[in-house]
Amino acid sequence: MTFGHNNALPANHFRKDWQRRVKTWFNQPGRKLRRRQARKAKTAALGARPLTLLRPAVRAQTVRYNTKIREGRGFTLAEIKEAGIGRKAAKGVGIVVDHRRRNLSEEGKKINVDRLKAYKAKLVVFPRKAAKPKKADSTGDDLTAPTTRTNLALPPSFTHEAPRAITAEERNVQAYRTLRHEHAWHKNAGVRKIRQLKKEEEEAAKKK
Repeated sequence: MTFGHNNALPANHFRKDWQRRVKTWFNQPGRKLRRRQARKAKTAALGARPLTLLRPAVRAQTVRYNTKIREGRGFTLAEIKEAGIGRKAAKGVGIVVDHRRRNLSEEGKKINVDRLKAYKAKLVVFPRKAAKPKKADSTGDDLTAPTTRTNLALPPSFTHEAPRAITAEERNVQAYRTLRHEHAWHKNAGVRKIRQLKKEEEEAAKKK
């Protein structure tokens, strides 16, 4: 027997124990309170340490979002080396290190090196034993100076430039042609190298 159109189906099953299968969310207010209390306890346990770890400022992915700056996973080894911070020491003072990340531009590297230096200048490391402070520990007035637990803010994504007239040199720039030329130059680098080697070999053979 077949059914057509939008007619009601016979032999409907209404005797299912549906009350046992209903998902409720009555514990939501309790969970909210428990999470808040856990955050409060964690903050108290951290003492004078910053509430969050220091992470690098990176550009977001793709052409659509790369005008924005966000926090990355961790600083590169080159960045912490230039800032004068050891790899193991960085983890101990709240700096995240990502050994997989690579610097693709000098500008991005400089931003993060400056970020590390600014953090290092404000950093106060309390000694475990006041009578025997270690080499990297803070001493003197730094220990009694007012401290803040908020981390460094991200730098602005771009610097605003005041309006000005377009110069003749800027008007004559051919951006598309320049990009295509650079692309072709890098693409044919291997071919140029092979030609140069072949030319040197021919010249060396002529001298013999």
